[in-house]
Amino acid sequence: MSKNLIIAIDGPAGSGKSTTAKLVAKRLNYLYIDTGAMYRAVTLFVLRNNLMGKTDDIIEFANSLNIVLSFIDGETNITVNGEDVSKEIRSFEVNSNVSEISCIEGVRKILVKKQQEMGKNGGVVMEGRDITTVVYPNADVKIFLTAGIDERAERRAKEFFEKGTDVPIDKVKENLKNRDFIDSNREASPLTKTPDSIEVDTSNTTIEEQVELILDQVKIIADKKRN
Repeated sequence: MSKNLIIAIDGPAGSGKSTTAKLVAKRLNYLYIDTGAMYRAVTLFVLRNNLMGKTDDIIEFANSLNIVLSFIDGETNITVNGEDVSKEIRSFEVNSNVSEISCIEGVRKILVKKQQEMGKNGGVVMEGRDITTVVYPNADVKIFLTAGIDERAERRAKEFFEKGTDVPIDKVKENLKNRDFIDSNREASPLTKTPDSIEVDTSNTTIEEQVELILDQVKIIADKKRN
């Protein structure tokens, strides 16, 4: 298998991007990059510093943050200015505000540049909202994962519960609907499916089926590159 491929996975919140991307990266021995974690990290520090709504200050602040991603024992670890915030960025408060931060063009430019640097040598599985459209529009394999709102809400509520936070399913669903609207309608890098992306509805497929589908595409592209 080629070690230089770039695999880009986009989709809305709760569609299964992280779980699927992690397993694909593990199977290929590729680097896994969770770009959403970077936007969450910025959101966390914006909230801590009471900067919500102050766009210029947020952009300047985001540029000052030293964000480092690593993938250890099947989990994404993220440090900001040397502080491990891997757990804090998954809070409901961060979930409720991250789309507002993500729609700021200046913030996206800063983080996209970092993401492109991370994956420039290939051998990566990168997931997010704009990987196939902005970060790596020429990615070797493009995947768009989706799922019904009820399925996504159940998954996200379960994630919160497993991390010690019991959030009512209706509240989770409303949060997802708001995020979907903001992510799909923002001016800066909206969530869209490119014509050359393979769409997979994860509502009715197992994780293993999703992984195998992507690996099949990787094999096809790798074989073409060899020939």
